[in-house]
Amino acid sequence: MAAVRQVFDPGSVLLDGDRIVAVGPVEQLDADPRAQGAEVLDAGGCAVIPGLHNIHLHSGLLRGTAESLSLWDWLKTYVDPAHKALTPEIAAAASRCCYAESVLAGTTSVVDMWRFMDRSAEVAAQIGLRATLVPYVADEEGYDYFETMETNAALLATHREAAEGRVRTWVGLEHLLYCSAACFDRAVALAAEYGTGIHTHSSESIWEVQESLKRWGRRPIEVMYNRGILGPDTLIAHCVWLDDREIELLAQTGTSVAHCPCSNMKLSSGPARIGAMVAAGVVVGLGSDGEKENNNLDLLEEMKFASLLQKVSTLDPTTGDPWDVLAMATSSGATAIGLADRTGTLEPGKHADVVVVDLRNLHTTPLLHGADFNACAHLVFSASGRDVRDVWVDGRRLVADKVPTTFDIELVRAEAQAAAEELFARRRALASDAG
Repeated sequence: MAAVRQVFDPGSVLLDGDRIVAVGPVEQLDADPRAQGAEVLDAGGCAVIPGLHNIHLHSGLLRGTAESLSLWDWLKTYVDPAHKALTPEIAAAASRCCYAESVLAGTTSVVDMWRFMDRSAEVAAQIGLRATLVPYVADEEGYDYFETMETNAALLATHREAAEGRVRTWVGLEHLLYCSAACFDRAVALAAEYGTGIHTHSSESIWEVQESLKRWGRRPIEVMYNRGILGPDTLIAHCVWLDDREIELLAQTGTSVAHCPCSNMKLSSGPARIGAMVAAGVVVGLGSDGEKENNNLDLLEEMKFASLLQKVSTLDPTTGDPWDVLAMATSSGATAIGLADRTGTLEPGKHADVVVVDLRNLHTTPLLHGADFNACAHLVFSASGRDVRDVWVDGRRLVADKVPTTFDIELVRAEAQAAAEELFARRRALASDAG
Protein backbone atom coordinates (compact mmCIF):
# COMPACT_ATOMS: atom_id res chain seq x y z
CA MET A 1 0.00 0.00 0.00
CA ALA A 2 2.95 2.32 -0.60
CA ALA A 3 2.93 5.11 -3.19
CA VAL A 4 3.47 2.49 -5.89
CA ARG A 5 1.03 -0.26 -4.97
CA GLN A 6 2.58 -3.70 -5.33
CA VAL A 7 1.40 -7.27 -4.91
CA PHE A 8 3.82 -10.07 -4.18
CA ASP A 9 1.93 -13.25 -5.01
CA PRO A 10 3.28 -15.30 -3.36
CA GLY A 11 5.17 -12.95 -1.08
CA SER A 12 6.88 -12.70 2.29
CA VAL A 13 7.35 -10.08 5.00
CA LEU A 14 10.42 -10.29 7.20
CA LEU A 15 10.15 -8.84 10.70
CA ASP A 16 13.02 -8.19 13.11
CA GLY A 17 11.97 -6.96 16.51
CA ASP A 18 9.53 -4.10 16.09
CA ARG A 19 10.41 -3.36 12.44
CA ILE A 20 9.76 -4.60 8.93
CA VAL A 21 13.14 -5.27 7.35
CA ALA A 22 12.15 -6.73 3.96
CA VAL A 23 9.11 -7.30 1.77
CA GLY A 24 9.13 -9.17 -1.52
CA PRO A 25 8.73 -12.47 -3.38
CA VAL A 26 9.05 -15.62 -1.30
CA GLU A 27 12.19 -16.80 -3.08
CA GLN A 28 13.90 -13.46 -2.59
CA LEU A 29 13.25 -13.35 1.15
CA ASP A 30 14.11 -17.02 1.61
CA ALA A 31 17.54 -16.17 0.20
CA ASP A 32 17.98 -13.08 2.39
CA PRO A 33 20.75 -13.77 4.95
CA ARG A 34 18.71 -11.91 7.58
CA ALA A 35 16.00 -14.60 7.28
CA GLN A 36 18.30 -17.45 8.26
CA GLY A 37 17.00 -19.08 11.44
CA ALA A 38 13.87 -16.93 11.52
CA GLU A 39 10.57 -18.32 12.70
CA VAL A 40 8.41 -18.97 9.62
CA LEU A 41 4.65 -18.48 9.67
CA ASP A 42 2.80 -20.01 6.72
CA ALA A 43 0.23 -17.53 5.37
CA GLY A 44 -0.61 -19.43 2.22
CA GLY A 45 -4.10 -18.61 0.99
CA CYS A 46 -4.11 -15.44 3.09
CA ALA A 47 -3.67 -11.74 2.42
CA VAL A 48 -0.86 -10.09 4.40
CA ILE A 49 -1.64 -6.38 4.72
CA PRO A 50 -0.72 -3.34 6.81
CA GLY A 51 -2.62 -2.92 10.06
CA LEU A 52 -5.93 -1.08 9.74
CA HIS A 53 -6.41 2.43 11.14
CA ASN A 54 -9.79 3.33 12.65
CA ILE A 55 -9.45 7.10 12.77
CA HIS A 56 -12.78 7.92 14.41
CA LEU A 57 -14.10 5.82 17.28
CA HIS A 58 -16.00 6.44 20.50
CA SER A 59 -15.60 3.80 23.18
CA GLY A 60 -18.97 2.94 24.65
CA LEU A 61 -21.45 0.37 25.92
CA LEU A 62 -24.73 1.44 24.27
CA ARG A 63 -24.64 -1.06 21.42
CA GLY A 64 -28.12 -2.15 20.33
CA THR A 65 -29.94 0.26 22.66
CA ALA A 66 -29.86 3.55 20.75
CA GLU A 67 -31.81 2.82 17.60
CA SER A 68 -34.06 4.49 15.01
CA LEU A 69 -33.52 8.15 15.80
CA SER A 70 -32.05 11.07 13.90
CA LEU A 71 -28.67 12.38 15.01
CA TRP A 72 -29.70 15.17 17.36
CA ASP A 73 -32.62 13.26 18.91
CA TRP A 74 -30.28 10.31 19.37
CA LEU A 75 -27.69 12.46 21.14
CA LYS A 76 -30.28 14.03 23.43
CA THR A 77 -32.10 10.78 24.23
CA TYR A 78 -29.28 8.27 24.59
CA VAL A 79 -25.75 9.56 24.34
CA ASP A 80 -25.66 12.67 26.50
CA PRO A 81 -27.57 11.03 29.41
CA ALA A 82 -25.06 8.16 29.32
CA HIS A 83 -22.20 10.66 29.62
CA LYS A 84 -23.82 12.07 32.76
CA ALA A 85 -23.89 8.58 34.29
CA LEU A 86 -20.37 7.55 33.24
CA THR A 87 -17.68 6.67 35.80
CA PRO A 88 -13.95 6.08 35.26
CA GLU A 89 -14.41 2.36 35.87
CA ILE A 90 -17.26 2.06 33.34
CA ALA A 91 -15.28 4.11 30.83
CA ALA A 92 -12.29 1.76 31.19
CA ALA A 93 -14.49 -1.31 30.65
CA ALA A 94 -15.93 0.29 27.51
CA SER A 95 -12.48 1.00 26.10
CA ARG A 96 -11.28 -2.50 26.91
CA CYS A 97 -14.23 -4.05 25.07
CA CYS A 98 -13.85 -1.76 22.05
CA TYR A 99 -10.07 -2.09 21.78
CA ALA A 100 -10.25 -5.88 22.12
CA GLU A 101 -12.93 -6.08 19.42
CA SER A 102 -10.84 -3.82 17.19
CA VAL A 103 -7.65 -5.88 17.48
CA LEU A 104 -9.44 -9.15 16.77
CA ALA A 105 -10.78 -7.59 13.55
CA GLY A 106 -7.37 -6.42 12.33
CA THR A 107 -7.37 -2.83 13.57
CA THR A 108 -3.95 -1.92 14.92
CA SER A 109 -4.57 1.81 15.51
CA VAL A 110 -7.59 3.73 16.81
CA VAL A 111 -8.43 7.39 17.32
CA ASP A 112 -10.76 7.26 20.31
CA MET A 113 -12.78 10.25 21.50
CA TRP A 114 -13.97 9.35 24.98
CA ARG A 115 -13.81 10.35 28.64
CA PHE A 116 -11.63 9.48 31.65
CA MET A 117 -8.96 8.67 29.12
CA ASP A 118 -6.13 8.06 31.55
CA ARG A 119 -7.95 4.74 32.01
CA SER A 120 -8.18 4.25 28.23
CA ALA A 121 -4.41 4.79 28.06
CA GLU A 122 -3.87 1.97 30.56
CA VAL A 123 -6.16 -0.34 28.58
CA ALA A 124 -4.46 0.45 25.26
CA ALA A 125 -1.04 -0.23 26.76
CA GLN A 126 -2.23 -3.56 28.18
CA ILE A 127 -3.83 -4.74 24.93
CA GLY A 128 -0.95 -3.45 22.82
CA LEU A 129 -2.62 -1.55 19.99
CA ARG A 130 -1.89 2.04 18.96
CA ALA A 131 -4.32 4.57 20.42
CA THR A 132 -4.65 8.29 19.82
CA LEU A 133 -6.68 9.53 22.79
CA VAL A 134 -8.98 12.50 22.27
CA PRO A 135 -11.02 13.68 25.28
CA TYR A 136 -14.60 14.81 24.66
CA VAL A 137 -14.32 18.53 25.47
CA ALA A 138 -17.38 20.79 25.61
CA ASP A 139 -18.02 24.04 27.47
CA GLU A 140 -21.30 25.48 26.23
CA GLU A 141 -24.09 25.80 28.79
CA GLY A 142 -25.70 22.48 29.61
CA TYR A 143 -22.69 20.35 28.68
CA ASP A 144 -20.72 20.56 31.92
CA TYR A 145 -20.59 16.74 32.21
CA PHE A 146 -18.09 16.45 29.35
CA GLU A 147 -14.32 16.84 29.61
CA THR A 148 -12.74 20.30 29.85
CA MET A 149 -9.65 21.88 28.37
CA GLU A 150 -8.13 21.54 31.83
CA THR A 151 -8.64 17.77 31.93
CA ASN A 152 -7.39 17.53 28.33
CA ALA A 153 -4.27 19.45 29.35
CA ALA A 154 -3.79 17.14 32.33
CA LEU A 155 -3.92 14.08 30.06
CA LEU A 156 -1.41 15.68 27.70
CA ALA A 157 0.92 16.33 30.62
CA THR A 158 0.97 12.64 31.55
CA HIS A 159 0.25 10.87 28.26
CA ARG A 160 1.49 13.07 25.43
CA GLU A 161 3.21 9.85 24.39
CA ALA A 162 3.21 6.62 26.37
CA ALA A 163 3.65 2.87 25.92
CA GLU A 164 6.79 3.34 23.79
CA GLY A 165 4.98 5.81 21.56
CA ARG A 166 1.96 3.63 20.80
CA VAL A 167 -0.36 5.72 23.00
CA ARG A 168 -0.69 9.44 22.24
CA THR A 169 -2.98 12.27 23.33
CA TRP A 170 -4.56 14.90 21.10
CA VAL A 171 -6.78 17.89 21.81
CA GLY A 172 -10.49 17.16 21.47
CA LEU A 173 -13.45 19.39 20.67
CA GLU A 174 -16.78 17.61 20.82
CA HIS A 175 -18.64 19.73 18.32
CA LEU A 176 -18.99 23.26 16.99
CA LEU A 177 -22.36 23.61 18.72
CA TYR A 178 -21.05 22.25 22.03
CA CYS A 179 -17.92 24.44 22.24
CA SER A 180 -17.52 28.19 22.57
CA ALA A 181 -15.16 30.34 20.51
CA ALA A 182 -12.96 30.63 23.61
CA CYS A 183 -12.80 26.83 23.81
CA PHE A 184 -11.54 26.73 20.21
CA ASP A 185 -8.90 29.34 21.04
CA ARG A 186 -7.72 27.28 23.99
CA ALA A 187 -7.62 24.14 21.84
CA VAL A 188 -5.36 25.81 19.28
CA ALA A 189 -3.04 27.08 22.02
CA LEU A 190 -2.93 23.72 23.79
CA ALA A 191 -2.17 21.81 20.59
CA ALA A 192 0.65 24.26 19.80
CA GLU A 193 2.03 23.99 23.33
CA TYR A 194 2.30 20.19 23.16
CA GLY A 195 2.92 19.84 19.43
CA THR A 196 -0.06 17.58 18.97
CA GLY A 197 -3.17 17.23 16.82
CA ILE A 198 -6.78 18.37 17.12
CA HIS A 199 -9.84 16.21 16.47
CA THR A 200 -13.51 17.19 16.25
CA HIS A 201 -16.77 16.54 14.38
CA SER A 202 -18.35 18.70 11.71
CA SER A 203 -21.15 18.86 9.16
CA GLU A 204 -22.62 15.51 10.11
CA SER A 205 -26.22 16.59 9.50
CA ILE A 206 -27.98 19.16 7.34
CA TRP A 207 -29.57 20.63 10.48
CA GLU A 208 -26.09 21.44 11.81
CA VAL A 209 -25.28 23.41 8.66
CA GLN A 210 -28.56 25.29 8.90
CA GLU A 211 -27.95 26.06 12.58
CA SER A 212 -24.43 27.31 11.83
CA LEU A 213 -25.76 29.62 9.12
CA LYS A 214 -28.41 30.86 11.54
CA ARG A 215 -25.96 31.55 14.39
CA TRP A 216 -22.88 32.78 12.55
CA GLY A 217 -23.89 33.39 8.96
CA ARG A 218 -21.33 30.86 7.78
CA ARG A 219 -21.16 27.13 7.17
CA PRO A 220 -19.43 24.99 9.85
CA ILE A 221 -16.08 24.48 8.10
CA GLU A 222 -15.91 28.22 7.41
CA VAL A 223 -16.55 28.92 11.11
CA MET A 224 -13.81 26.48 12.06
CA TYR A 225 -11.44 28.11 9.59
CA ASN A 226 -12.13 31.51 11.14
CA ARG A 227 -11.52 30.04 14.59
CA GLY A 228 -8.12 28.84 13.46
CA ILE A 229 -8.30 25.09 13.95
CA LEU A 230 -7.95 23.89 10.35
CA GLY A 231 -4.49 22.65 9.41
CA PRO A 232 -2.31 19.61 8.71
CA ASP A 233 -2.53 18.45 12.34
CA THR A 234 -6.33 18.57 12.43
CA LEU A 235 -8.68 15.67 11.76
CA ILE A 236 -12.41 16.24 11.30
CA ALA A 237 -14.95 13.44 11.44
CA HIS A 238 -17.89 13.06 9.05
CA CYS A 239 -17.87 16.18 6.81
CA VAL A 240 -21.04 14.94 5.09
CA TRP A 241 -22.64 18.25 4.13
CA LEU A 242 -19.79 20.23 2.57
CA ASP A 243 -20.03 22.63 -0.34
CA ASP A 244 -17.21 23.23 -2.81
CA ARG A 245 -15.80 26.14 -0.82
CA GLU A 246 -15.53 24.04 2.35
CA ILE A 247 -13.77 21.23 0.50
CA GLU A 248 -11.37 23.82 -0.90
CA LEU A 249 -10.68 25.11 2.64
CA LEU A 250 -9.87 21.61 3.86
CA ALA A 251 -7.54 21.05 0.92
CA GLN A 252 -5.83 24.43 1.25
CA THR A 253 -5.16 23.95 4.96
CA GLY A 254 -4.16 20.28 4.75
CA THR A 255 -6.95 19.25 7.10
CA SER A 256 -7.79 15.52 7.04
CA VAL A 257 -11.20 13.83 7.16
CA ALA A 258 -12.44 10.69 8.91
CA HIS A 259 -15.15 9.08 6.79
CA CYS A 260 -17.70 7.00 8.74
CA PRO A 261 -20.07 5.47 6.15
CA CYS A 262 -21.98 3.04 8.38
CA SER A 263 -22.73 5.69 10.98
CA ASN A 264 -23.70 8.21 8.30
CA MET A 265 -26.16 5.72 6.84
CA LYS A 266 -27.57 4.48 10.14
CA LEU A 267 -28.28 7.98 11.46
CA SER A 268 -29.55 9.06 8.02
CA SER A 269 -26.92 11.79 7.95
CA GLY A 270 -26.22 11.34 4.25
CA PRO A 271 -23.34 10.41 1.92
CA ALA A 272 -20.13 12.41 2.21
CA ARG A 273 -18.58 13.71 -1.02
CA ILE A 274 -15.51 11.49 -0.76
CA GLY A 275 -14.65 11.59 -4.45
CA ALA A 276 -14.69 15.38 -4.51
CA MET A 277 -12.55 15.59 -1.37
CA VAL A 278 -9.92 13.18 -2.66
CA ALA A 279 -9.87 14.91 -6.07
CA ALA A 280 -9.21 18.20 -4.28
CA GLY A 281 -6.28 16.67 -2.38
CA VAL A 282 -7.91 16.07 1.00
CA VAL A 283 -6.55 13.04 2.86
CA VAL A 284 -9.51 10.82 3.81
CA GLY A 285 -9.25 7.89 6.19
CA LEU A 286 -11.84 5.48 7.50
CA GLY A 287 -13.63 5.42 10.86
CA SER A 288 -16.24 3.22 12.45
CA ASP A 289 -17.66 5.91 14.75
CA GLY A 290 -18.94 4.50 18.05
CA GLU A 291 -20.29 1.02 18.73
CA LYS A 292 -23.73 2.53 19.30
CA GLU A 293 -24.07 4.04 15.83
CA ASN A 294 -22.47 1.31 13.75
CA ASN A 295 -22.99 -1.32 15.59
CA ASN A 296 -19.57 -2.96 15.30
CA LEU A 297 -15.96 -1.90 14.90
CA ASP A 298 -15.14 -4.07 11.88
CA LEU A 299 -13.11 -1.96 9.44
CA LEU A 300 -13.09 -4.71 6.81
CA GLU A 301 -16.88 -4.47 6.75
CA GLU A 302 -16.63 -0.67 6.85
CA MET A 303 -14.58 -0.75 3.66
CA LYS A 304 -17.41 -2.45 1.80
CA PHE A 305 -19.90 0.20 2.89
CA ALA A 306 -17.42 2.97 2.07
CA SER A 307 -17.27 1.71 -1.50
CA LEU A 308 -20.98 0.99 -1.95
CA LEU A 309 -22.10 4.30 -0.46
CA GLN A 310 -19.95 6.16 -2.97
CA LYS A 311 -21.38 4.12 -5.84
CA VAL A 312 -25.05 4.48 -4.91
CA SER A 313 -24.85 8.18 -3.98
CA THR A 314 -23.08 9.21 -7.19
CA LEU A 315 -24.68 6.62 -9.49
CA ASP A 316 -21.14 6.01 -10.73
CA PRO A 317 -19.96 2.37 -10.53
CA THR A 318 -16.34 3.38 -11.13
CA THR A 319 -16.08 5.11 -7.75
CA GLY A 320 -15.14 3.25 -4.58
CA ASP A 321 -12.38 1.25 -6.26
CA PRO A 322 -11.18 -1.53 -3.91
CA TRP A 323 -7.56 -0.37 -3.95
CA ASP A 324 -8.59 3.19 -3.12
CA VAL A 325 -10.82 2.05 -0.26
CA LEU A 326 -8.12 -0.25 1.14
CA ALA A 327 -5.79 2.75 1.09
CA MET A 328 -8.32 4.72 3.16
CA ALA A 329 -8.14 2.05 5.85
CA THR A 330 -4.34 1.73 5.77
CA SER A 331 -1.94 4.27 4.27
CA SER A 332 -4.33 7.25 4.12
CA GLY A 333 -5.54 6.59 7.65
CA ALA A 334 -1.96 6.61 8.91
CA THR A 335 -1.26 9.84 7.01
CA ALA A 336 -4.39 11.52 8.41
CA ILE A 337 -3.23 11.01 11.98
CA GLY A 338 0.44 11.75 11.49
CA LEU A 339 1.70 8.16 11.65
CA ALA A 340 2.75 7.68 8.02
CA ASP A 341 6.41 7.66 9.01
CA ARG A 342 5.77 4.71 11.34
CA THR A 343 3.00 2.60 9.88
CA GLY A 344 0.26 2.26 7.24
CA THR A 345 2.31 0.39 4.63
CA LEU A 346 4.39 -2.76 4.44
CA GLU A 347 7.81 -1.26 3.75
CA PRO A 348 11.30 -1.80 5.16
CA GLY A 349 11.91 0.51 8.10
CA LYS A 350 8.26 0.81 9.07
CA HIS A 351 7.04 -0.48 12.40
CA ALA A 352 5.81 -4.06 12.21
CA ASP A 353 2.04 -3.49 12.23
CA VAL A 354 0.91 -6.45 10.15
CA VAL A 355 -2.38 -8.29 9.66
CA VAL A 356 -3.05 -11.69 8.10
CA VAL A 357 -6.54 -12.18 6.65
CA ASP A 358 -7.56 -15.75 5.82
CA LEU A 359 -9.10 -15.91 2.33
CA ARG A 360 -9.58 -19.71 2.32
CA ASN A 361 -13.31 -19.52 2.92
CA LEU A 362 -16.40 -20.09 0.82
CA HIS A 363 -17.21 -16.38 0.78
CA THR A 364 -13.72 -15.59 -0.54
CA THR A 365 -13.66 -18.31 -3.21
CA PRO A 366 -12.38 -18.30 -5.90
CA LEU A 367 -9.05 -16.78 -4.91
CA LEU A 368 -7.32 -16.06 -8.21
CA HIS A 369 -3.79 -15.08 -9.18
CA GLY A 370 -1.85 -13.49 -12.00
CA ALA A 371 -3.96 -11.48 -14.45
CA ASP A 372 -7.11 -12.48 -12.55
CA PHE A 373 -5.77 -11.44 -9.10
CA ASN A 374 -8.78 -10.65 -6.90
CA ALA A 375 -7.57 -10.68 -3.29
CA CYS A 376 -8.01 -6.89 -2.93
CA ALA A 377 -11.63 -7.12 -4.07
CA HIS A 378 -12.20 -9.94 -1.59
CA LEU A 379 -10.77 -7.84 1.24
CA VAL A 380 -13.14 -4.95 0.49
CA PHE A 381 -16.31 -6.72 -0.64
CA SER A 382 -16.24 -10.25 0.82
CA ALA A 383 -14.08 -10.48 3.95
CA SER A 384 -14.94 -9.40 7.48
CA GLY A 385 -13.09 -9.04 10.74
CA ARG A 386 -13.93 -12.67 11.50
CA ASP A 387 -11.47 -13.67 8.77
CA VAL A 388 -8.53 -11.99 10.52
CA ARG A 389 -6.08 -14.68 11.63
CA ASP A 390 -3.00 -12.89 12.98
CA VAL A 391 -2.17 -9.38 14.14
CA TRP A 392 1.13 -7.75 15.07
CA VAL A 393 1.71 -4.26 16.45
CA ASP A 394 5.31 -3.11 16.83
CA GLY A 395 6.34 -6.69 16.11
CA ARG A 396 4.35 -8.06 19.05
CA ARG A 397 1.86 -10.72 18.06
CA LEU A 398 -1.48 -9.66 19.59
CA VAL A 399 -3.59 -12.27 17.78
CA ALA A 400 -2.24 -15.72 16.94
CA ASP A 401 -4.44 -17.96 14.80
CA LYS A 402 -7.53 -15.97 15.91
CA VAL A 403 -6.63 -16.22 19.61
CA PRO A 404 -5.71 -12.99 21.46
CA THR A 405 -2.44 -13.09 23.36
CA THR A 406 -2.90 -10.02 25.60
CA PHE A 407 -6.44 -10.45 26.92
CA ASP A 408 -9.09 -13.04 27.68
CA ILE A 409 -12.22 -12.56 25.57
CA GLU A 410 -14.59 -13.95 28.20
CA LEU A 411 -13.16 -11.74 30.93
CA VAL A 412 -13.43 -8.67 28.71
CA ARG A 413 -17.00 -9.55 27.78
CA ALA A 414 -18.03 -10.18 31.39
CA GLU A 415 -16.52 -6.89 32.54
CA ALA A 416 -18.28 -4.99 29.74
CA GLN A 417 -21.61 -6.67 30.49
CA ALA A 418 -21.43 -5.74 34.19
CA ALA A 419 -20.30 -2.20 33.40
CA ALA A 420 -23.14 -1.69 30.91
CA GLU A 421 -25.72 -2.87 33.43
CA GLU A 422 -24.29 -0.46 36.00
CA LEU A 423 -24.30 2.37 33.47
CA PHE A 424 -27.94 1.83 32.59
CA ALA A 425 -28.95 1.66 36.27
CA ARG A 426 -27.09 4.90 36.97
CA ARG A 427 -28.70 6.57 33.95
CA ARG A 428 -32.18 5.54 35.12
CA ALA A 429 -31.47 6.85 38.61
CA LEU A 430 -30.27 10.20 37.30
CA ALA A 431 -33.34 10.52 35.07
CA SER A 432 -35.58 9.71 38.02
CA ASP A 433 -33.87 12.30 40.21
CA ALA A 434 -34.18 14.92 37.46
CA GLY A 435 -37.86 14.10 37.10
